[in-house]
Amino acid sequence: MSSMRTILTSTALVGAVGIGYGMWSIISPSEERKREILKNLPESNPLRMDETRRRNAMMMQVLKEASETTDNIARGFGGSSK
Repeated sequence: MSSMRTILTSTALVGAVGIGYGMWSIISPSEERKREILKNLPESNPLRMDETRRRNAMMMQVLKEASETTDNIARGFGGSSK
């Protein structure tokens, strides 16, 4: 009886994994759909990528300047009161 339970449990487990894999393969997009999604991403537009690079460079410059100062910029605007 114990071996029968083991066989049934193993069969149920394999069946559940098979059903999960089948559902995953149905839901996941095809290669053509993946290419279409990648084509429509904002990063595929060269003008948008250049804008993003410039914004990132400006943010890095601001962070660099903030790290080099002794003012506590978290206190508010205007710098130090000394």
